Amino acid sequence: MTDRSAPHLHVAQSAEAESHHAVDAALSDLGEGEKTWASLSLSDRGRLLERVRDLTVAHGREWVTAASTIKGLDASSPLVGEEWMSGPYAFASAAATLVHTLTALDSGTSPLASATFGSAPGNRTTVQVLPMSIYDSLLLSGFRADVWLNPGVDATAATRNAGLAQLDRSSTNGIGVVLGAGNITSIAPLDTLYELFAHNRVVALKLNPITDPMLPVLTTVLEPLIDVGAVRILTGGPEVGTYLVHHPSVDHVHMTGSSITHDAIVFGPGETGAERKASNDPILTKPMTSELGGVSPTIVLPGKWSPSDIEFQAEHIATQRLHNSGYNCVAAQVVVISSSWPQRDEFLAALRNAFDKAPVRRAYYPGSDSRVSGARTSYPRSEQLSGGRVLIGDIDPGDETALLTTEYFAPVLGVIELPCTGTTFAERAVETANDDFVGTLGVNIIAHPSTIAELGDKFESLLAELRYGTIAVNAWTGLGFLSAAATWGAFPGHTIDDVQSGIGIVHNALLIDGAERTVVRGPFRPAPRSIVNGEWSLSPKPPWFVTNTTAATTGRLLTGFAGKPSWAKLPAIFASALRG
Repeated sequence: MTDRSAPHLHVAQSAEAESHHAVDAALSDLGEGEKTWASLSLSDRGRLLERVRDLTVAHGREWVTAASTIKGLDASSPLVGEEWMSGPYAFASAAATLVHTLTALDSGTSPLASATFGSAPGNRTTVQVLPMSIYDSLLLSGFRADVWLNPGVDATAATRNAGLAQLDRSSTNGIGVVLGAGNITSIAPLDTLYELFAHNRVVALKLNPITDPMLPVLTTVLEPLIDVGAVRILTGGPEVGTYLVHHPSVDHVHMTGSSITHDAIVFGPGETGAERKASNDPILTKPMTSELGGVSPTIVLPGKWSPSDIEFQAEHIATQRLHNSGYNCVAAQVVVISSSWPQRDEFLAALRNAFDKAPVRRAYYPGSDSRVSGARTSYPRSEQLSGGRVLIGDIDPGDETALLTTEYFAPVLGVIELPCTGTTFAERAVETANDDFVGTLGVNIIAHPSTIAELGDKFESLLAELRYGTIAVNAWTGLGFLSAAATWGAFPGHTIDDVQSGIGIVHNALLIDGAERTVVRGPFRPAPRSIVNGEWSLSPKPPWFVTNTTAATTGRLLTGFAGKPSWAKLPAIFASALRG
């Protein structure tokens, strides 16, 4: 009998050997590249980053075309704006801010030398990271982001320690592996920059197979770092990743993905992996950091809202869930409202309408349909809306568990209700978010300015009680992701055997030491209603809203601005934003 499996086995073994050889070669290059990296001055590194920034802008359209192809977006769709803003814009902004940091360090000053410091409850010091310039104040009028430092870390210590590993640039820390995400195309290169500059490690970047079409443009954009041997980019499936992370030349691993994937890497797959996790007996013993998502809540504090307020905030929540079709680690999955809110029915009707009427797109992310189906099975009274979206409401008391503990990573949105109002509701909502939701990456709070004023100091105390890495007030935590100097990651305290939303932070382009979280704040209303009602914000509907009709143009213009800011570029950006 002829053994027909043998040729296929030979091919598979040859492919595996070839992929292992590629990993070995990349790591050998990085071993030599680490020496070059150690020898580069801060100004040398800054010049490399400037070239990376400029290449990102110059090849931004190629980047967005590749991303749009992956996601099945029509080139003429306003949704392409998401790819501009969460792709080349985010990356160019990070590179530019890191150049600022290196320039300050090279001149003998701290990146925080001119920072605005404040205070927060619990003996916390805050650092304003948005706006950082007059340009920020104009382009994101009314928006603000502050990094809250760990309790007891004061402005003096923060200023002294800002710079992290760049304070001793010649002391490098080996080779780090970055396992890239498959959803947002700037995540992998952003994590690469953080390994290089925050930790002074050269980087083997392994792309998620979903984003393999990004390889040509990322190779072009990262060429200055590749050329000096500081970065190598690898592709391949799980077997390549497994070989890579366990390679003896690798000193550290960072990943973005799911906690399931994390645990399979750390403890192994299947029942054996589960047993090893239960006994905290990892097979991967080298240090590992991660950003793993979770179930993100949006808390709606009851107040007296106008019909326009209700419509706008319903669109806001729809965006929080449906940006990138819900394939975001910080997509809002559950809305927490008061069952006693007099405007409850009006708000839910507007939310249903906004969720149903948002632009339809292809379910490109693997497993999306099965996760949607799982949500419908768990909640048979859920509503099937346009584009395969699911809205889960009318939940029986005590039946919220699946919704609060399963990250659907798909266009699924749920609503839970608490039977109280006022301060009691705010307190209960914070307790629910802390104790009942899986994950600590991000939480959103939507509240009328008068409601926040009525709560007074209690409102800030409630923010301090929330155990989340990014908190957004009248904004989406996604803005924290887009803000280069903001920190991004889970709330501190998770462990390798109970990882939840991950361990460690990224982004943080000012290289702040001792960061605990980021708090983002925005206007309750867009301009001009914001101005009429005394909020003094000039921002119209934000360009990241899924209903913004000029998002693609605005995103492209913002990317060009991030590469080379100038007053001459502002009128076109404002004109596009106002039409959105």
